[in-house]
Amino acid sequence: MEREPRRKVRTGRPLGALAVLGVGAGAVTWLSPGGLGEAGPVEVTAGASASVYRSVTRAAADAPAWLGHLLEVATEGTLVILAMLLVWMWATAIRRKDPRGIAGSVLTGPGTVAAYAVSEAVKLVVDEERPCRAVHAGAEPVAACPGPGDWSFPSNHATLAAGLAVGLAVLRPRLAWITLPMAGAAALLRVLVGVHYPHDVLAGATLGGAVVAAVLLAFMPLAQAAVHHAQTGSHRGSRCECGPGIKCPP
Repeated sequence: MEREPRRKVRTGRPLGALAVLGVGAGAVTWLSPGGLGEAGPVEVTAGASASVYRSVTRAAADAPAWLGHLLEVATEGTLVILAMLLVWMWATAIRRKDPRGIAGSVLTGPGTVAAYAVSEAVKLVVDEERPCRAVHAGAEPVAACPGPGDWSFPSNHATLAAGLAVGLAVLRPRLAWITLPMAGAAALLRVLVGVHYPHDVLAGATLGGAVVAAVLLAFMPLAQAAVHHAQTGSHRGSRCECGPGIKCPP
């Protein structure tokens, strides 16, 4: 009678991870402008997303030139800060000998990289043209427009930012009020500088958050057990060599 609940726990986490991935994939598909099976690139020039893009880039273009450069630098700075927070969490967990913190920090890194790889694969399927090339009337990008063939959907920056932010928030819920708004800022900045549509960054954030959440949900118990085993194994394997001036514990 005691084995049945344990079996449910073991199967529940992978099923939950699959459910998270399914919801994320459905959201990204819904946000996609199409492109599958089409010969040429997809150009989004009408609709709510293009309208918001025009409004946002118009407001950014009216700002001083130095502010535009600052926004462009900030798009990269948000990723650097989130990555540094993850390294800090990992180092703190090692110092405190916290298996959950170590395992979660290690899983968040590869999970974010996996989300980035998926976003690159989706780009090659959708082939959405950058708005800074597709939308001309009333849209002046602040940043330099990426070259042809560097597709827009989904946003890699938003994917990376959301992946790191969700991982940090899951491991340290008290950091959520910092990491999640920072990921939102990273996504918004990609629209402000004119290189992404709003639906690009929404899809990227959804993808990054879903993949990292699924990785943590599916592999956290196994990774945590491995870290705990390594810690206890190294402790048991340590030997004290007694000698002059050295006191060994009883």
